[in-house]
Amino acid sequence: MSDDRKSGDGSGHHKHRHHLHGVKREDTHGAKSMETLSRISQTKQDEETARSLQYGLEAASSVIDRNISLFSRGHQPAFAGINTFMKAPYCEDIRKIGNFEAAFVGAPFDSATTYRPGTRFGPQAVRRISALYDGYWFDGGVDIYEELDLCDAGDIFVIPGNIEKTFDQVTKAVSHIYTSGVFPIICGGDHSLGFPNVRGIAPHIDGNVGIIHIDRHIDIQEKDMDERMHTTPWFWTTNEGTHASHRDHSHMHDVGLPNCHPKNLVQIGIGGWYGNRPGTAVAKRRGTSVLTMHDVQHYGPKKAAEIALEMAWEGCKAVYLSFDIDSIDPGFAPGTGSPEPGGLLPREAFEMIHTIAAEGLCGMEVVEVSPPYDVNDNTAQLACRVVLDVLGTLVANGKLGHRSKVMK
Repeated sequence: MSDDRKSGDGSGHHKHRHHLHGVKREDTHGAKSMETLSRISQTKQDEETARSLQYGLEAASSVIDRNISLFSRGHQPAFAGINTFMKAPYCEDIRKIGNFEAAFVGAPFDSATTYRPGTRFGPQAVRRISALYDGYWFDGGVDIYEELDLCDAGDIFVIPGNIEKTFDQVTKAVSHIYTSGVFPIICGGDHSLGFPNVRGIAPHIDGNVGIIHIDRHIDIQEKDMDERMHTTPWFWTTNEGTHASHRDHSHMHDVGLPNCHPKNLVQIGIGGWYGNRPGTAVAKRRGTSVLTMHDVQHYGPKKAAEIALEMAWEGCKAVYLSFDIDSIDPGFAPGTGSPEPGGLLPREAFEMIHTIAAEGLCGMEVVEVSPPYDVNDNTAQLACRVVLDVLGTLVANGKLGHRSKVMK
């Protein structure tokens, strides 16, 4: 055996390997993340510790760490306490929502589901599993608790069995959050909510609004079983212009938001064997942009997201993100109403939303988490990660939060 291959040779052999890869330790993504995170203050964590001791009393004398309180009043233990999303402050007085920068709000409605119900329990499940996370995002070099004033606004009072009254409730609630200067994070519920969610934002934007819709189903047919359902949101959201829809039902009075044009609706991940027949003709007629899973495979997730951004932002002042959890392969996200194999891998989904969120968003939704069909909270956890990764990306790119105020 030559000298440079002997196991005891700690000089020439390792120098040779270092020369081959040519990467310095300080140039790795991990090193850069640690450098960024080291510059973020810990003020809020210190304040939380003090508050926990004040409200939760001092721990037993045998506990060495005197930052631990007697009653749990903070983020730890993860399995204890009253769950809000990420254990963020609960904004019980919704009139004070403007004191925050972003708000998680539940829309627990699943009466527009056409196959398996259960998404009304989605917000609860996402809140529950969010307790696992501490807000410290190593991948992106972000500390959510320090850099973003986040709250949980609770749930919108939906009307089970009445789609139209629920839509009006949701639109008014989302509008209140958005016009208070707060970034809305809407957690469904079924995908019929896409329409009232965007309707709560678009009228307040001086210009056109693009929509990036990540899903396995096209969800743009006019009606399903004679009603607006979770298969129809984008028909009612986008404005077709000259086409006159039939108006069988007097309550369906709003065909298309005037500043949501079909050309700026980009649908990613569409495919499979279910739910796309009626909507395909509508998408073709209206000229929406559809990227199938074949497109994602061909271009790669980052390039596909860049294509979507270009189409969604064309002539627009803002872009809204709609993320249906069934876009992720049901091997990873089984807890959903209409599972369709062949969808995104989690890592692909994360890469796409990182690329999309880096350009800024006016709001977002995550829908179709159905806990009765979930396994080990896997689906709810992925939904939570989608929210957190979008928020972290917005913060890291200066689109949300107050990074400059907490950096040393």
